[in-house]
Amino acid sequence: MGVLALLWGSSFLWIKIALTSFSPVQISLIRTVLGAVVLLVLLRTMRQSLPRQAATWRHMIFVATFGCAIPFTLFAVGGQTVDSGVSGVLNATTPLWAVFIGLTLGSEKWSNPVRLIGLVLGFAGVLLIFAPWEKSGLASWGAVWCLVAAASYAIAYTYVGRYMDKTGLSTQQLSAMQLVSGAGLITLALPAGGFQPITPHWSGFVAVAILGIFGTGVAFILNYRVIADEGATTATTVGYLLPVVSVLLGAAFLGEQLNLRVVAGMLVVLLGVAMTRRQTAQSKADAVSPNEMHDLVKR
Repeated sequence: MGVLALLWGSSFLWIKIALTSFSPVQISLIRTVLGAVVLLVLLRTMRQSLPRQAATWRHMIFVATFGCAIPFTLFAVGGQTVDSGVSGVLNATTPLWAVFIGLTLGSEKWSNPVRLIGLVLGFAGVLLIFAPWEKSGLASWGAVWCLVAAASYAIAYTYVGRYMDKTGLSTQQLSAMQLVSGAGLITLALPAGGFQPITPHWSGFVAVAILGIFGTGVAFILNYRVIADEGATTATTVGYLLPVVSVLLGAAFLGEQLNLRVVAGMLVVLLGVAMTRRQTAQSKADAVSPNEMHDLVKR
């Protein structure tokens, strides 16, 4: 999860730099295609192939829509007007959206008051970041798109946890399927901003290459691995570290400045996320399998 946080946290820096050469839709497509190539090469070396079941692909197209096409494009759109550090902070709301969706669908319980307070506190932190009551606030369409992208990720996480974690497919196969599906979906969106002239600059080309190979291809392998090992909701807690990484990189390499209100909002969001991860003693006991309980008793 630490490596995943580093790869994804730096993605906002690479997006910001890539925007000097490419449009948001172009960045979204290039990073997805490069990530898919990485996964397909890996499958080849492992002598694995993409599944052929139509039902599995239908599920994955839904996941790719909300886990690739929408958030990749919207974070690039938001990055045109929002600092990379702030984009990372808004992305940290993904676990909050995941809990909210879980409560709505019934997969999360309303019986834990600490988690509910954390949910409210987290979104209060978002409101503090946006500060619509101030002229210097971030209540702009760019920030809104970043927030929608974070919610989109949460939808994908929830769907994977419900329908894709028992397919019997490897994490590499699931990752490759999502990126291949995402590349196809984004290709369909090229007429909506993908045919703009490219501004040739080495920094933009290097940034989008790193974003695609490492921030997408390698990161997706790690992400599905975390989902397989820890569960979909727990996997979203990688958002704990993303703001720290994105803020530090934005300040170090882009000279971005964050005011006290935004930093306070980030801390409130992270506190809310931490509280939503709290479980009652009963829920922890329910999460332990009989074999694990037997091992615990033996110890």
